[in-house]
Amino acid sequence: MRSCRKKVFNKQPLSVGKGQPRKQLPFIKKLAPVKNKKIIVWLLKLFISWRLILLLITWVAVKLIPYKAGFLGGGEFAYQLNPLYWAWANFDGGYYLAIARQGYLQFQQAFFPFYPLLIRFLARFLKDYLFSSLLISHLAFLAVMYLFYRLTKLDFGQKAARMAVLFLLLFPTSFYFGSAYTEALFLALVLASFYAARRRAWLWMGIFGGLASATRLVGIFLLPALIVERWQAQKDGDRRWLDFWPLLLILAGLVSYMVYLQKTVGDPLYFVHLQGFLKTGRTGGRIILPYQVCWRYLKMICTTKADVLYFTVWLELLTSGLFLGLIIFSYRQIRLSYFIFMVLAYITPTLSGTFSSMPRYVLILFPGFMVLPLLVEKHSWFKRVYLFFAIILGMAAVMLFTRGYWVA
Repeated sequence: MRSCRKKVFNKQPLSVGKGQPRKQLPFIKKLAPVKNKKIIVWLLKLFISWRLILLLITWVAVKLIPYKAGFLGGGEFAYQLNPLYWAWANFDGGYYLAIARQGYLQFQQAFFPFYPLLIRFLARFLKDYLFSSLLISHLAFLAVMYLFYRLTKLDFGQKAARMAVLFLLLFPTSFYFGSAYTEALFLALVLASFYAARRRAWLWMGIFGGLASATRLVGIFLLPALIVERWQAQKDGDRRWLDFWPLLLILAGLVSYMVYLQKTVGDPLYFVHLQGFLKTGRTGGRIILPYQVCWRYLKMICTTKADVLYFTVWLELLTSGLFLGLIIFSYRQIRLSYFIFMVLAYITPTLSGTFSSMPRYVLILFPGFMVLPLLVEKHSWFKRVYLFFAIILGMAAVMLFTRGYWVA
């Protein structure tokens, strides 16, 4: 076990020997060179198929399941006119669109600013806030697929990279990547930051990291992860100490938002303290340990009626358990920087006392999807089990979400 991480961690296909200066390349070639057009075509076909299947499932849901008013995208009237369009702004999507239109109103500061700022900017030209948000999400998810493929291939090869992308698309809550949510944009920025670090493009690493921390709170966990990545480059011969300063840019997104909150509401941590006022089941100030959260869920499973909420409770528990297992399995299998980011981004939401939204939150834990092919290689039965439950739960989750029922 001791040699496993060492083997992966020291695999540096993009590094140079000690004391040798790295050749500087133009940004596009240095960060994401496209050498195999077949991969691009494969990813595009995969993306289009995924999107069409989601629309088909939504169409079936509209025919079979009555909608639930309350958190429908665009409001009940707009949703009824075009449910195949407005369904992708249900729940939090409505808040992002509202912030993009009119700025922050009361109790909306829990949503970080970069995504609604992008929507607002694009809507000036497109004159449609929802279309702008979906365009951002879809373009970002295309970037996610490409960057995730490239990152996985660096350490595990082409076959594992293809399989990892498929596992990501087939995950039960992957439909959030095509919704008016931050998942696609945030993961694209996280992957871009890590990939820039692997390419030794330190300035771009910091820029992408700063934008990530302005998109989601857990973006700040890129800082400890990428400190490790930069230190590894130092050990491998990249000894330019000035290249450490871009790490500070990762703080810029979060700090800028905290300064804004201090000026507008007088509380730089308002996005944390706000949780106690919202009906999310989260604590705003107390830390709840994971074993306490598990005990809560065991009680809910025993007491909740067999309805939509019961499905959600099981989905939250299963996805949380799956990724806890993947964290344990990935120890010494992946780069230390990836492992640090995954652990911190996983455990932070659970400390608020609930697994609520965990089926969505785990989407950004890319190292977990990265090691799924390794798990399949060790245990061939796992692939069949994963695909069976992913497809069944995924179809149910899409139908419920697009008809206004809470999923994650």
